[in-house]
Amino acid sequence: MSASPETIEQIYVRRYPKSRELWERQARLVPGGITHTGRALAPFPLFIAANRSSHKWDADGFEYVDYWLGHGAMLLGHAHPAVVEAVVRQAPNGFHAGGESPLAVEWAELVTSLVPSAERVRFVASGGEATQMAIRVARAFTGKDRILKFQASYHGWHDAVCLGVLPPYDVPFSLGVPKAVQDTVTTLPFNDLDGVEKAVASYDDIAGIILEPGGCFDDTIPSDPTFLKGLRELATRHGILLIFDEVVTGFRYARGGAQEYFGVMPDMTALGKVVGGGLPAGAVAGRADVMEVLAWRPDPDWARFRMVPHPGTWNANPAAAAAGVATLKIVRDTDVVERAIRQTRTLVAGFNEVCRRLGVEAFAYGRASIFKLRRGKPPRIVSGDYSNHQADSEQLLAGWGAAGPKIRKAMLFEGIDLMRTDGFMSAAHTDDDIDRTSSALERALRRVREDGSL
Repeated sequence: MSASPETIEQIYVRRYPKSRELWERQARLVPGGITHTGRALAPFPLFIAANRSSHKWDADGFEYVDYWLGHGAMLLGHAHPAVVEAVVRQAPNGFHAGGESPLAVEWAELVTSLVPSAERVRFVASGGEATQMAIRVARAFTGKDRILKFQASYHGWHDAVCLGVLPPYDVPFSLGVPKAVQDTVTTLPFNDLDGVEKAVASYDDIAGIILEPGGCFDDTIPSDPTFLKGLRELATRHGILLIFDEVVTGFRYARGGAQEYFGVMPDMTALGKVVGGGLPAGAVAGRADVMEVLAWRPDPDWARFRMVPHPGTWNANPAAAAAGVATLKIVRDTDVVERAIRQTRTLVAGFNEVCRRLGVEAFAYGRASIFKLRRGKPPRIVSGDYSNHQADSEQLLAGWGAAGPKIRKAMLFEGIDLMRTDGFMSAAHTDDDIDRTSSALERALRRVREDGSL
């Protein structure tokens, strides 16, 4: 009697002994053995030893075409020579100035020249910190407390944005969020302008509306352009600040982000990921009058009672500024944004052809340089018809269930690292990378089907 073939789970455990060993060591010191909840993968996550261009290498020596790209930060690909050179050039001069840095001036000039709505900018250490600052500034500028946000939207893990991330949407996705904070946030269905209008009519204490302009959960639910325009008009009419969380979409939809792509200008924009060129960084950019509440003045009354203080050890530190400046110069001066978008379209088309050929009821979609792979028949929303947006959104959010981790593992065996079943594209991905990825998906889906999960 022949032995049963190995399951995907058995192959994974056998294939990655060094990752398992590293995880076991880390688990003795780090809660859960992981440093980011999104990297969790049972029975242990992959440990990465090196990243270059569009590829990565794990601790066991296997090579992959990479679509995590530092959670979307690496638009140029890993270790881009110009970015590495900029950081190396800064290194002998120190990683922290303890004072203002000439590089930060150039960084600010690049952000305000590229992002259409940016008249002023402040740098922080992450995208989540940027959304936190934007919300506080909105409250300070308007003198109001309430924030409107949308269901299935992630803006970081700070208290003010923990509602409305996962169903049930009236329960924070984390323990430890005070009820008093929850009471200052109202969550609403995405792409539903009528719902926002009703909320605005019901509350007189709304400081701001925050959303991912490309779509909820890193573009999982595509945004309706008419919804964005309607929000802009509504916010203007009622004196509410419109905040775009472009931590993900910044410099991916266009040089100026999703706001340039859709032609809708927010009052403030939260940036992260690409803006730092791969080093920890974020920024808030916005209208000059709104951002003025961050400005220090030699006036004791202003400094104590009328401004938003902004300390932060790593704000605009020279190392991050060096990487950010090098990256944004390339964004400004070359076609890297357009190239990443073109490669994404090619990959989406290839994935869809694989699903059709295999008879697997699944589809790929994506705008800009972000792509998704989902099961089922393509809902109308992915082709620009938003008439059934509520049901379509539920389908897109449902994902693959238990099959999802198996698809990722099966793709790993083929030398491809998807971000679960999604991914980001870089300008460094080659035509060969794209062809390899589509071919790998065909073999991976066959393996998952043979494993009994499709």
